[in-house]
Amino acid sequence: MDKQRFYVDIHILQTVPPSCVNRDDTGRPKTAVYGGANRARVSSQAWKHAVRDYFKDLISFEKLGYRTKYVKKLIVDSCINMSSEFDQEDYEKAVDEVLKLKYKRNGKEHTLFDFEDKDKTKVLFFISHKQSQGFAAQMIEDLKKWATEKEKDKKVKLKDIVDVFEYRKILSENPSIDLALFGRMAADDVDLNVDAACQVAHSISTHVVNNEYDFFTAVDDCDKNGAGHLSTMEFNSSTLYRYATINVTDLKKWIGSDAADAVKGFTEAFICSMPTGKQNSYANRTLPDMVYVTVRKDQPVNLCGAFEKPVVSKEGYIALSKKALFEHAERVYDDFCGAPDTSFVVGNESVLGAEKVSINVLLDKLSELVSGVV
Repeated sequence: MDKQRFYVDIHILQTVPPSCVNRDDTGRPKTAVYGGANRARVSSQAWKHAVRDYFKDLISFEKLGYRTKYVKKLIVDSCINMSSEFDQEDYEKAVDEVLKLKYKRNGKEHTLFDFEDKDKTKVLFFISHKQSQGFAAQMIEDLKKWATEKEKDKKVKLKDIVDVFEYRKILSENPSIDLALFGRMAADDVDLNVDAACQVAHSISTHVVNNEYDFFTAVDDCDKNGAGHLSTMEFNSSTLYRYATINVTDLKKWIGSDAADAVKGFTEAFICSMPTGKQNSYANRTLPDMVYVTVRKDQPVNLCGAFEKPVVSKEGYIALSKKALFEHAERVYDDFCGAPDTSFVVGNESVLGAEKVSINVLLDKLSELVSGVV
């Protein structure tokens, strides 16, 4: 395998029954127009959130992160857990001061974080467990120094002791698995950015979808005269094409030997997870009908073009969607990019040279392949 480029592409066909997996701001199931036709859609953000929730059962919390506005509380709690030498109020004041310290970078003035109120940052910040622990350890060390210096000079302030660039360095190192996969944008200081090693496409139906309306009533248990509540709920059902790609080379750059666990964990989570929208109303949690995974050393290849012309059928969409996907893949490989270096298929006979495997075998083989990438 080429050591400079290594991509894992995951293609999934999955049938979802009547449901409202992902809603827009009006409560309607999300849709998109593709190939001039209306499609069901599940946003990439919704599925990435489901993947991160699934990670909690696969990956130890020390290797994961937090996406939060409560960075201050997270670090203060870490300080309290690490050392009882100072009380909570001391930690809160110290952390607050450090997070708001000003510094210059590339001719511009920055703070580590901008706050919308006393405790919350203006935007969500993705911070790894190791970063929050490292920040707390440095905070405790600086507080100890400050306490020593105050014995000599009562006028000395914490900001006279602190090197804000040490904290900035801590926030730029040791990303978690989910942080390395999904990235971090820090608009105020681009050096804190983490480029995502994983990209997830919006899932779309392989066929035309028209949303339907469910008129429902709720009975008042204490008043049997008529309905206690009347309303409507919009829903649809679809066969979705789902796609994600992982840049293994970039992933290894961020997290080294943890990349194999990251690819294995993401692949399992992406295959098996489901966004939680309206699950209590529809019990729509399904598993894929087919998974096609390719390993390439040139570039990622999204095969959504297979469905630019919507699949038409009155007898189900899965068989025709599989046929369209692999016929399109064959054309793309023949005309543009060549066949993948390695490929696997789950839930289908071997096709286009792909090895037919179970999901557990797929995960083990991907882990082995990634472990071999330097």
